[in-house]
Amino acid sequence: MRTVKRPRRYINRRLLTLVRPFLRYSISRDAFVLRGVGSTVGPVLRADRRSRRAYSGVERRHARMA
Repeated sequence: MRTVKRPRRYINRRLLTLVRPFLRYSISRDAFVLRGVGSTVGPVLRADRRSRRAYSGVERRHARMA
């Protein structure tokens, strides 16, 4: 059994739609893997849902309550 997780690669949703026939969804990984061999080798892909827009709100990371 693998001790180091394979890194997730984020790809464009349109590209994911094109390569979907070669992939299956793995519930345990919450990502797509190659059909047949994806349980041991190959990429672990997720749809890129990260925002590309600049955030103009208040910075809340590392904020603490007084």
